[in-house]
Amino acid sequence: MLELQFIRENKEVILKGLEKRNFKQPELINEIIDLDKERRNQQATLDQQLAKANQLANKIGELFKSGKIEKATSLKEETSRIKKQTKTLQEKLQEISDILFELRTQIPNLPHESVPRGISEEDNEEIFKSGTIPQLSDKALPHWELASKYDLIDFELGSKITGAGFPVYKGKGARLQRGLINYFLDKNTAAGYKEMQVPHLVNEASGFGTGQLPDKEGQMYHVKNDDLYLIPTAEIPLTNLYRNTILETNKLPICLTGYTPCFRREAGSYGAHVRGLNRLHQFDKVEIIRIEEPKNAMRALDKMVEHVKSILNDLELPYRILRLCGGDLGFTSALTYDFEIYSAAQERWLEISSISTFNSFQAERLKLRYKDKAGNKQNLHTLNGSSLALPRVVAGLLENCQTPDGIIIPKILIPYTGFDKIV
Repeated sequence: MLELQFIRENKEVILKGLEKRNFKQPELINEIIDLDKERRNQQATLDQQLAKANQLANKIGELFKSGKIEKATSLKEETSRIKKQTKTLQEKLQEISDILFELRTQIPNLPHESVPRGISEEDNEEIFKSGTIPQLSDKALPHWELASKYDLIDFELGSKITGAGFPVYKGKGARLQRGLINYFLDKNTAAGYKEMQVPHLVNEASGFGTGQLPDKEGQMYHVKNDDLYLIPTAEIPLTNLYRNTILETNKLPICLTGYTPCFRREAGSYGAHVRGLNRLHQFDKVEIIRIEEPKNAMRALDKMVEHVKSILNDLELPYRILRLCGGDLGFTSALTYDFEIYSAAQERWLEISSISTFNSFQAERLKLRYKDKAGNKQNLHTLNGSSLALPRVVAGLLENCQTPDGIIIPKILIPYTGFDKIV
């Protein structure tokens, strides 16, 4: 959420940023500024009334002490009138504040200056590419057929138990999945990220804090009786560990990693492009998050990008990095880099990681702050990234590493899987 003072003092900058996002309601900024002015006027009037009531209370006390009962009684009637006015002002102020807060929740984050203009994913900017796309034989199979051939993943059994989008991993498929999770966690902790195990359900305040609510409410599974949400990403519980917290600068940066299953309704996702592991309702993911002083946040983002590059280099997968355009940027993000691996069997790029900085947008919602050198409370900056999401990594490994004799496991994973080939 954009800070109110920032909105008040940077109207033209905000409108320019929202234009890059193709935001359809720029008039909300004027509404917020006008309503904020009214709020401050109401607050000033209320403060005056409260000060007047305080002065009268002191004067009444003095009159009673000096025996001037009649005059004191007369002033008490005026005090009663002021209290009624004060109550009305307080109610009006609360009403304005509530509307103002609601309007602010509708404004997305401002894109970083490096974010390119664009309307959709077609306008994203490729900034890096690595690896060689393997040349597969004419008999190469997509991962869903390989999963069946080698008895690794059963999509029909998952549908029987739950429904489409909930696969069952079997035998070496399950061991490959577990090996990837352990490898990702080991890689992250070696880079300085502290491993955490967090709840898989969160309350509404947590979903609001990181911006999934109310923006993505329709994409989250909701447990109505308990008013809890299944997490679509570990970003929510990991970041909310520090909600309503004032951190000391000597404790920064905060670097965390965690493995969780993730749950997404993915309403409206149909077709061949979401077949097999390409789009699931439940999947495993290892996440990294950072909490930084504003001056260090962009450097931290670069470190996260380099870290994920090192993982994909270890896995020997061809990949590229995209800088998302304004029209494809998430609601809370200021700058996002998408990592995609190439699926040689499907002949298409598959997104496997998003790394984002949110500037102070999440921190404003979370009340996540630090004290600067002058002792003033300031919002911190938050960042997060997938490190990595497993389904499309598994899809890429199965498809790109297939040979007529079986599926070759990358060397880095052999200590984790206990086998070097799936035959």
